[in-house]
Amino acid sequence: MHRIVFVAEKTLVVALLVLGLLFTPFGLARPLVIGLNADMSAKDAEAGEAIRRGALIALDEINAAGGVLGRPLELQVKDHRRNPARGQQNIQAFAEQENLVAVLGGKHTPVILSELPLVHELGLPYLIPWAAGTPIVDSGYEPNYVFRASVKDAHAGPYLVKQAIKMGFKRPALLLERTGWGLSNERALTGALVDQGQAPVAIEFYSWGEKHFDLLLAQLYQSSPDVIFFVGNAAEGARFIKTMQQQPDELQLPVISHWGVTGGDFVDALGSDLDNYPLFFLQTFSFARPPFPEAAEKLWQGYQKHFPEVKDPLEVPAPQGVAHAYDLVHLLALAIQEAGTAERGAVRKALLKLPDYQGVMRAYQPAFAPGRQDALDATNFILACYQKRLILPQEKCSAWQSD
Repeated sequence: MHRIVFVAEKTLVVALLVLGLLFTPFGLARPLVIGLNADMSAKDAEAGEAIRRGALIALDEINAAGGVLGRPLELQVKDHRRNPARGQQNIQAFAEQENLVAVLGGKHTPVILSELPLVHELGLPYLIPWAAGTPIVDSGYEPNYVFRASVKDAHAGPYLVKQAIKMGFKRPALLLERTGWGLSNERALTGALVDQGQAPVAIEFYSWGEKHFDLLLAQLYQSSPDVIFFVGNAAEGARFIKTMQQQPDELQLPVISHWGVTGGDFVDALGSDLDNYPLFFLQTFSFARPPFPEAAEKLWQGYQKHFPEVKDPLEVPAPQGVAHAYDLVHLLALAIQEAGTAERGAVRKALLKLPDYQGVMRAYQPAFAPGRQDALDATNFILACYQKRLILPQEKCSAWQSD
């Protein structure tokens, strides 16, 4: 008798659950999955978390409006910890999921470059909200499954060089990480300097995990630079700036950095010492000066809903990662809707012929096109600094002002 009652109760519970699902906005529809393959726990986890947050805010908006093709979108996250082999394993695992439609990448160009053969072999749309290496998109693969809404080094180099010249610098040196990203920037920066009638007075490379920058600085000083272009991530960037601050005043050179320093514990390592140090870095999005205030306000409202512990939009960590991921997920949803299917090859084709879309970063007209799978360019760039631990546009920086 007890067994019969138990079975009846269990059947009733299942029936009620099924009825509940039927009366949800999506009924029994299985979610379409978007993957995130990024560093979520190692030295640049702040970047991965920023991307996750931007994606979640976009997913919440899309699902509240009815999802895509009558199905909800869902985010699944895998942590590659800056490790290329683990990144490839994650790509393989994502591709084997029946309902997965695309993957968001993370911050690290070397990891993504190692994944490109597998991405294209598997026909997996790969959306890049951070990593800037030029060959990530300009890879020679056809069809090309990689789409980016972020910085591209081929655009970043000329922009940074022009900003340095505006500030009056004439003897730049380069300090670059010894990776595909560093090499991408060596080409971009050197080419841009040559176009402006200059050349780097010195170029030095360092490896991931570098702890001692004294010798590298000594070698750069031999060429009497007046500014250093730095390309690296947060951990190495903090050690480099600390080493620079330990030099005599006359050797503490201005630094113009790529944005890799903004995706980890750079500020925690240096704190208020950054406020008056002449460090500028590349940036795309700032809540202090958003390109489209109404769109930025909507993003901030969504951010507050999911992450109420952040009380001020200027306190959002790595805001560019949030903004880029937010726009990319909305563009992906638009592509699925346009394709009328979640089949990955069809979604890739739809990404190349999207209608115009107003995003947080720009009015995409459209975002991508055949032969152009980078959605942003130098018109989206700004220089920024850290002031009281916040990322602020150049005009709000106290260290020095450009003319």
